[in-house]
Amino acid sequence: MKKILLLSTIALANVFSFAQPGKNSPPALSAITISDLKKDMYDLADAHFRGRAAGTLDELKASMWLAEKFRSIGLTPAGDDGTYLQFFSMWRNRISDHSSVQVNNTTLPLWKDACVAQMANTNIDAPILYLGNALKIDFNTVDVKGKVVAVEAAPDGINLDISLPTWRYNRYIMMKYGMPLLKKGALAIIFIADATGEKCWADASENARLGTYDIEGGPNTKVTNTVPVIWLHSNMKDELAKSTATLKANLIVERFEYPSVNIIGKIEGTDKKLSSEYVLYSGHQDAHGIRNPINNDSIYYGADDNGSVDVAELAAARAFKKNPAKRSILFVIHGAEERGLVGSRWYVAHPTVPKESIVAVLNGDMIGRNNPDSAALLGVQAPHRNSADLVKMALDANKEGPNFKLDTLWDKPTHPEGWYFRSDHLPYASAGIPALMYSTLLHPDYHTPMDNAANIDYVKLKKMADWMYRTGWKVANAAQRPTIDANFKLER
Repeated sequence: MKKILLLSTIALANVFSFAQPGKNSPPALSAITISDLKKDMYDLADAHFRGRAAGTLDELKASMWLAEKFRSIGLTPAGDDGTYLQFFSMWRNRISDHSSVQVNNTTLPLWKDACVAQMANTNIDAPILYLGNALKIDFNTVDVKGKVVAVEAAPDGINLDISLPTWRYNRYIMMKYGMPLLKKGALAIIFIADATGEKCWADASENARLGTYDIEGGPNTKVTNTVPVIWLHSNMKDELAKSTATLKANLIVERFEYPSVNIIGKIEGTDKKLSSEYVLYSGHQDAHGIRNPINNDSIYYGADDNGSVDVAELAAARAFKKNPAKRSILFVIHGAEERGLVGSRWYVAHPTVPKESIVAVLNGDMIGRNNPDSAALLGVQAPHRNSADLVKMALDANKEGPNFKLDTLWDKPTHPEGWYFRSDHLPYASAGIPALMYSTLLHPDYHTPMDNAANIDYVKLKKMADWMYRTGWKVANAAQRPTIDANFKLER
């Protein structure tokens, strides 16, 4: 009986210590609750929204749900035309279904047997020069000008111990072997899948089928590459090796305009002077929608990526609404992040408040998984750090609150993931606004249907939401806004 009482006392003490704010805690910390985070997550990452793919009705439906949450919490609309919404157009380029690929006059069904990895508006009827295994090609002397060439893919020197290797493999092969052939004037490139390429086919083909997205004026808006790159299965090797093999490729690039949207709300500050300045919380609502199935599920729910940050923003909004800070708080949930940071790039170019009034951006991406006592803060180390003042506030907030052990590797420019460049703080930092990225880093369920609400660690998610709120409270009440580091310049 004594043992049971002792365990009960310890459990109650743990709950009590977890729930009680410290002496440096913001006054409304208790407004952030696990129950709210969990309920919001199960709603947002539900099958009803079908994975919230950018440029689809599913993303727009989820955006309306988030806007309604902003309204119910009591945020002031801060989008366009007195609403919570800032619509923008994305331009999508993709290979038309009317395109065709033939080898030796046999039609190869697109995406199943032929994957167009680099788009081009072109009509080719030419013999195929078979170059053999990529490892045996002398790229310095090979003559490929004006020719269709076929190369057996080989992963020599390619790091596959990274996230999403099945999404990236064809890009690495292109950079390593395709680019030298393009520079030498190849008319078209055919890659023959090796064993790794076959394992990657489903993801790589799905990504290629979707095409590219961008805002008007961006690098992907128009097809500038005129040389097509086509992947074929390994069973085509013998056919391509014949000296008589020919390629007939009629490739048509279609261009469509799609809508996406940023969801924006604000809470006015209490200080007459400082309320004209904003602390901006940043996340994104889109995931990867419906695509190739894994474990018999084809909905890519996007719970951690990035529903975790969206619900943390809602939690912070409840806290700031309960007890406003001196500066105003701007909550921005960006659209189309997965298409190339499109929504955040649009907002930085078309802010709904004066850009110079944004004093700091606290962006999150994936904050609900992995070790319960560890996390990462990106934008802390040079060359990614752009405000020592903001970094200090965030680190102090961590010590006063969750006291995570912070990873120091993912923020380094030498880290193979390049994680700093893959989330919505980047356009703000590039525009000279102090910015940080909060994350609990990648996991095996990243960009799969297993990234669902059931797999989130809600205790950890609350600790991350607390940390982001604590940081924002410090920034919003500081006498001076964070300053930009002198000579800040990213490595790329």
